[in-house]
Amino acid sequence: MKEHPRTSFPLSLLPLASKIPRIPERITSAFSLALPSMLARGQRWYRKPANVPAATSPAIQVVWARHLDEVRAAQRLRYAVFAGEMGARLNTPLPGHDVDLYDDYCEHLLARDTATGEVIGTYRMLTPAQARRLGGFYSESEFDLTRLRHLRERMVEVGRSCVHPDHREGGAIMGLWGELIRFMDRNEIDAMIGCASIPMLDPVSGGINGNAAASIWRQLSQTHLAPIEHQVWPRLPLPVEQLDESLIVEPPALIKGYLRLGSKVLGAPAWDPDFNCADLPVMLRLADMPARYRKRFLGQA
Repeated sequence: MKEHPRTSFPLSLLPLASKIPRIPERITSAFSLALPSMLARGQRWYRKPANVPAATSPAIQVVWARHLDEVRAAQRLRYAVFAGEMGARLNTPLPGHDVDLYDDYCEHLLARDTATGEVIGTYRMLTPAQARRLGGFYSESEFDLTRLRHLRERMVEVGRSCVHPDHREGGAIMGLWGELIRFMDRNEIDAMIGCASIPMLDPVSGGINGNAAASIWRQLSQTHLAPIEHQVWPRLPLPVEQLDESLIVEPPALIKGYLRLGSKVLGAPAWDPDFNCADLPVMLRLADMPARYRKRFLGQA
């Protein structure tokens, strides 16, 4: 990153960062009664299975949300996980729901418990067409994505992923990943980007200081860093130079899963003051996916 240095915020300023303006909420709209909307790139519709589940297993069914009540169920789960478990400060217009301006432009993928019908996992996806309507990706509020400009027309963004705590050892996350990858394959999408979160908790001292996040970044920058032509820069960098990067700590399970799928880390972490976590920018390109996962998700040898 030395070729493009950016000033890091000192640790003493971190409590004040919530006052730093975020991306302007200049776009307001209401949810339509039926979701997802028909999204077009040019004149071509994005292809999702019609009126059938995206994936099924004996215990879990993965489907695309088609109505507002299904989106609301995902937003309730997100609120329970992000605000209830993580203590995130959510600026939401609907109590008990995680709602933001991006939701109305995204496709929402749901994992359901087939026995109860409860939504137990979710992702949201922003397609190239909707990103253009919105004026950019969510990731652009945290990172400078200039070097990904040439990928935009064949790149989607995923985010707001979470799984109910009672189902984190099951197949919910694999079912969600499988349908995201099949969506990319059906619609000739080359790349998927997103922000992967790392808690600020130090597992050694028990303090909230970012040492674990800095250490994970140091490890992954040596083993999974994207080539320079795909690297991005945080707008509010985690001040890794002021932190202890020497901890021996495992990345969160979700990040390890992304790396197994072939994802690359695009650059240094940003600090997200709303969620009080470090966000790593990651990208999965279908061309980089190992053969065993191509066979598992796409049936390709």
